[in-house]
Amino acid sequence: MQLSHPKVKWSTFLKDVLICSLGAYGGPEAHYGVFTDQMIVKKQYLTEDELVELIALTGMLPGPSSTQTIISIGYKVGGPLLAFLTLLVWALPAIIIMTIFSFMYAFLARINLDANGLRYIGPMAVGFIIVAAFRIGRKVIKGYLTLFLFLAAGIITFFFRQPWVFPSVLILGGLATAFAAKEKGIWHHVKLTPPWKYFIVFLIFAIGSYVINMFIENRVLFMFDHFYRYGYLVIGGGQVVIPYMFSDLVETFQFMTAGEFLTGFGLVQGIPGPMFSFSAYAGGLAARDLSSLTQVLSALAAGIGIFLPGTLLIFFVYPMWEQLKQMKGIKLSLNGITAVAGGLITTAAIILMRESGFALDNLLVLGLTIALLLTKKVPAPILVILSILAGFMI
Repeated sequence: MQLSHPKVKWSTFLKDVLICSLGAYGGPEAHYGVFTDQMIVKKQYLTEDELVELIALTGMLPGPSSTQTIISIGYKVGGPLLAFLTLLVWALPAIIIMTIFSFMYAFLARINLDANGLRYIGPMAVGFIIVAAFRIGRKVIKGYLTLFLFLAAGIITFFFRQPWVFPSVLILGGLATAFAAKEKGIWHHVKLTPPWKYFIVFLIFAIGSYVINMFIENRVLFMFDHFYRYGYLVIGGGQVVIPYMFSDLVETFQFMTAGEFLTGFGLVQGIPGPMFSFSAYAGGLAARDLSSLTQVLSALAAGIGIFLPGTLLIFFVYPMWEQLKQMKGIKLSLNGITAVAGGLITTAAIILMRESGFALDNLLVLGLTIALLLTKKVPAPILVILSILAGFMI
């Protein structure tokens, strides 16, 4: 596989990454459209087939799929250093914006403006999640087994909200479709030359942050540990991580209310860049009872934490992709994993709407959001602005 394009200036490539970052709204599916336009049609950094392969690769790995895809393009063009710079240019603008949003409630209180004006962002955000669940369900339900996995995952995670449940159902879903295929040799041996240093660093952060948090009580370290864990337990992108975060941050540790959580998830729909930047808002809000500096550091720790494992895993896996994609068991497992992920998102929508409330005006905002998203009549940033205006004017 060709790993570099010597004629490409890094500054030119990173400028194209910034263009993608500033134009990417609406989740991985929309991001791939931006990548196609900028990276394939306009600049020809890779072919459409190569992009599809990268999307398949990142779909099998934990972490933010569209972020890992554009990191992989950076790796292909200029190796690991350019891939790391690609991550910074792609994610940093959104992380900074969402860190600022984490101070929003304190700012509204200071100017004596009722934060209740943000109440319609919650039901609007649920509309985004419902549409994501619908689109993923339509894509991943390919027969009775995937339909069963979709429904079973939703029902199980509705009643059992412990953090260990989520990765368990994802793994079981992947194994179910792999073994249901009844094909021989799907886990056949392939010759790999893994760059172990990246996987070792991944493990050091995973184990080290967990052990340190057992002995040191520090909010910033706590945020890094938990968001790092979200980053390596989630397969399927920003919407799939929401059930994990909600269970931990709202239900278990009570760092924020369901309404505040939903407000942040709604706001991230209106800014360009990766949806995982929601982590900066959540991390900052979780430390608002401490100093402003600690709140900023907590937001950055959450943002770095959630993006780091997926990046390290891409650095580890990408050089082996040509060999890995020959293993049919991986592709078969992906069918079950994505079906389960769709079920998780559906349950998240139900739980979050229950927390947001079933008042008539909330249901109206929810219905309008779904209708406008499905018809693609109004861009996501406009929906966020309209929801905020409606909340403060009505």
